[in-house]
Amino acid sequence: MPVTIREQSEQQTRAAAEVLPAEVVAVFDRSIRDLLEQGVPAGAVAVGDVLEPFTLSDATNEPVNLDQLVETGPAVIVFYRGGWCPYCNLALRTYQSELLSELTAFGARLVAISPQTPDQSLSTAEKIGLEFTVLSDPSNRVARSIGIVFQQADDVLDAQRKLGLDLAKVNAEGSTELPRPTVLVVDSDRTVRFVDVQPDYTARTEVADILAALADLQT
Repeated sequence: MPVTIREQSEQQTRAAAEVLPAEVVAVFDRSIRDLLEQGVPAGAVAVGDVLEPFTLSDATNEPVNLDQLVETGPAVIVFYRGGWCPYCNLALRTYQSELLSELTAFGARLVAISPQTPDQSLSTAEKIGLEFTVLSDPSNRVARSIGIVFQQADDVLDAQRKLGLDLAKVNAEGSTELPRPTVLVVDSDRTVRFVDVQPDYTARTEVADILAALADLQT
């Protein structure tokens, strides 16, 4: 059986704890506990909501709008933090290898959205060999409209900079806010049929759950 995203994430966490400075690990662990305590925001997107139209730039700076994404069937929309995030990369690689080929049966399209610049999105797509659309959401405008954005604490930003990551330089418009990892299944009239918002950024939606949601649309 394929290794689940959860199992991959647990392996990544163990590996990081062995190589990162202890004080950095402590900051990241504390931030996860804080996010879990906050939980899913009360105003976050829910099943039955209708998404407002949006247009974002893809990795080659071409505009892509929501109506295009759902033109021929449902869209699986993945909000991720960025290509610098190992948990995001393992999830996107898994969606590439295990989900993408299954979507044809549902007439569905897969798209991933982050606050990165288009150049950074292109780097992410090329680095991990993605064959689906990757979009840039400047200042998390779309993510904010569905209530999944949060501001990282100063100690987390400092810890990231110690590791060579300055979010203000990789995110469009210099934002240091991030979306909570989220997967939506949206049907052709822009109605949300499945939502999974993860307060813990090391957790991701499993392929089996997405496929089950798509199957439900056909019943």
